[in-house]
Amino acid sequence: MFVVFEGIDGSGKTTISNQVATRLRARGLTVEHLREGGKFASQVTQGIREFGRDVRNWELDPHAEFFLYVTRDVQLLEEKTRPALGTADLVIADRFLYSAQVLAQFGRGLPESWLLPVLDAAAREVVPDLVVLVDVDPQLARGRRRVAKVLSADKRPPSRKGLGGAGLQTRFRAGYLELARKDPERWLIVENGGDLPATIDRVTELLATAVAEGPKAALALYRRQQVKVPVAAPIASVAEAATGFFALLDRKMASEPSTVAHLLGGLWGPGVDERRLQLAETAPEMVLFGLGALADEVSFELRERLVAAFPERVARSLGGQARPHPRAAALRQRLTSEVPEAVLASLSGDPGDEAWALRDRLLATRPDVVLPSLARLGDERAWQLRRTFVERIGGLPALAIYEHARALGRSLGGLDDDEAWQLRKAIVEAAPTVALASVKYVLSMRAWKWRARYLERAPKIVFETLARVDDPRAWPMRRKKAPLVKEAIDSINGLAGDEAWSLREDFADVWPSTVVKTLAGLARTPRGQALVTRQLARHPRNLSLLKHATAIALGVEAGADPDAE
Repeated sequence: MFVVFEGIDGSGKTTISNQVATRLRARGLTVEHLREGGKFASQVTQGIREFGRDVRNWELDPHAEFFLYVTRDVQLLEEKTRPALGTADLVIADRFLYSAQVLAQFGRGLPESWLLPVLDAAAREVVPDLVVLVDVDPQLARGRRRVAKVLSADKRPPSRKGLGGAGLQTRFRAGYLELARKDPERWLIVENGGDLPATIDRVTELLATAVAEGPKAALALYRRQQVKVPVAAPIASVAEAATGFFALLDRKMASEPSTVAHLLGGLWGPGVDERRLQLAETAPEMVLFGLGALADEVSFELRERLVAAFPERVARSLGGQARPHPRAAALRQRLTSEVPEAVLASLSGDPGDEAWALRDRLLATRPDVVLPSLARLGDERAWQLRRTFVERIGGLPALAIYEHARALGRSLGGLDDDEAWQLRKAIVEAAPTVALASVKYVLSMRAWKWRARYLERAPKIVFETLARVDDPRAWPMRRKKAPLVKEAIDSINGLAGDEAWSLREDFADVWPSTVVKTLAGLARTPRGQALVTRQLARHPRNLSLLKHATAIALGVEAGADPDAE
């Protein structure tokens, strides 16, 4: 029997499918998993995946991208799947040709009529007996991915697919649900927003029944046992939203403490503080990760409690504070000898003597830390340090190496002189997203030309460079991309002009939480209050919206985010 697991990134399909495979083997079944441990069984397929992920290939055309992903799946099908179908009781695939279809059709907008003949030819009559769609709210999925990245200290560059912004996963989810709706005899939707162990139990029994009695009997049994989720009632106030948000987090506290800690990131005050203190025992790293720029009493209590065990996390959490804080200074002084790199990272853009002493100390051994700390510093001392770095690595040709390009590119943030542009052009092939991101705060004609040039292939980065920019050249870009790119709305955070309000109101149901997040202090105005009330009534299940409404109820601006609509 051939079973495929599908779902958006962060849905849990890889975790669930691997756990289920292990359990079924323990029951005596012969199970072949084609992506054991998250890595494809075919080395060729894995290599194609890495090529598709590589952000340096951001010029990849959507049609070529489709053929690339189909090629990936055909290689796995011919090399591993077909042989396994002849020997194993159960063959499990984590993704199949459906992923290529969803990316092309729902992500890139290619016509179904053009895609289906290619997919049929590629499958060569291999059709899964059962497709398990692991479904989850994209907000929660992205939070889970962020947790995994933080806890694994993953320093890889962002994926090429991610350049399209958070809205891509929302469209992917809609695409998968559409495929499931069209083929209910083979597709089953498994909701994974709650208790993961219970979900694994249910799917294990599903597949055991499918092997023993056939997919049709297994689907019927599973659906009879499913508990229907009641329709959510409208929420009438931000206080009611906060109550719902905390109740939701409490239900996940035991099974996903790190995800809960992430969802609390950037918040402080009643209801938040007691949960942060509790999570400091079970998810300390994510609690610290969520403290960035917070200077309240409990945030410093948490830093001081956890500093011995997690000195680097504590040091990094001290960055971005609006004004100097004596407790932050004391922690930096304590940690400078132990984790100087992390302390310097918290001083990015700081022109003070403390920061320069650390830069001089670390340049020879940790240029990857020193260079980024120069962002927005355009004085001669900073430029001399950049020139020294380029000379030490062997000149401009050495910037073809990603690590060198990334370090130097991050030092160029906000700079607009000729030398900065020369270096941007030198690193753009090796570290394109870093080069583009460095034009944040830059409003010269050269920067606008880059934004226009890269708007289609990297809209997420372009709009990050436009954060809070009220410029006539920005509004057509936002208006063009807002239907598909959440970050177009993110970029109007705090803006109060007619254009900003028009975007919020026009896209309130497309990006229901983001329009509220962008209100910032405007949430206290009559117009802002009316918009928040409308959103809560229409989108009571939106996790990110509940968080931002909670921030309003607490009188704070959330600094971190579940990261998606």
